[in-house]
Amino acid sequence: MKATVIYGKHDVRVESVPDPELATKGPAAGPDAIVRVVAACVCGSDLWPFRGLEPIEKPRRQGHEWVGVVEQIGSQVSTLSVGDFVIAPMYVCDGTCANCCNGMSVCCLGGGYWGSQIHQQGFADAGQGERVRVPFADATLVAVPGGMPDPELIPHLLTLSDVMCTGHHAARSADVHAASTVAVIGDGAVGQCAIIASKRLGASRIVSMSRHESRQRLAKEFGATDIIPDRGDEAVSKLKDMFDGIGPDAVLECVGTELSMQTALRAVRPGGKVGYVGVPTGGSAKGLDMNLMFSEDKDVVGGLATVREYMGELMPDILSGKIAPGKVFDMELPLDDIVQGYQAMDERRAIKVLIRA
Repeated sequence: MKATVIYGKHDVRVESVPDPELATKGPAAGPDAIVRVVAACVCGSDLWPFRGLEPIEKPRRQGHEWVGVVEQIGSQVSTLSVGDFVIAPMYVCDGTCANCCNGMSVCCLGGGYWGSQIHQQGFADAGQGERVRVPFADATLVAVPGGMPDPELIPHLLTLSDVMCTGHHAARSADVHAASTVAVIGDGAVGQCAIIASKRLGASRIVSMSRHESRQRLAKEFGATDIIPDRGDEAVSKLKDMFDGIGPDAVLECVGTELSMQTALRAVRPGGKVGYVGVPTGGSAKGLDMNLMFSEDKDVVGGLATVREYMGELMPDILSGKIAPGKVFDMELPLDDIVQGYQAMDERRAIKVLIRA
């Protein structure tokens, strides 16, 4: 079958790899499934190794956001059936370890991330390809009611594998609720989904920090009430001026750089919260001014989204049409042309690229 493999900086290839097979021995025997990928996408975090900012010790499969149809199931799979349309979270989880039982499936002791070695198994499958073997299928995959959905719904459901849940995690972490004032740093897919999440949770005013006209338009469509294109000191000053001279109740940091974290922490009002979900790069932890956090009681909360736990909350709103996060996909390509998708996102010609396998 075909799958996407990254070798190094700016070196992504679509190659022929062995078809996945159900495990017949070891810890994965019985609970796994084979899924045919219907749609996948390129994530902003995929760009870190593509840009050479993340070391690649050896070639590896790519893709942690995908949806598909179950083709085979192991003997121990009990909640899924062949033909189910399923959403895969951005990680594998066993559903039984202490972290899973504590609602932290993203830190599963027996699971791991697509494309990386999964604990106990040496497993390295990923979603930017034609098929995937899924360990712990019952605990990992989420079936969409009614089987194969309308094709128009697929992009929206695909966002539940990562970006919509991640934007929601930022808003939940920052305690966004009815009448909250919110600023969102980052106008990529996660930032846009954080705007959707903030509006869904009842925020009264939502500022998108964006300097790109097309992304500003999308942000307003999703619920942003204001746009600030500035960065650094100017951005902090304008945010404070907009909200009684003290700043908004919540700032959602959806970038992961030192500058974005510094801006978020400085801009949020005393007693407010920063919900951070940007994948850290470039030493963003240096943006944490502990003296400022202490003296003004500012909280920084967030991190990796517990995607598997959020799907059940968000899926009904997608199926009903209440939210439409799939609009973040502004380019669609076949799997054979996925390299063009990486390039388009790297050059900011696309917010997020949908891949049809």
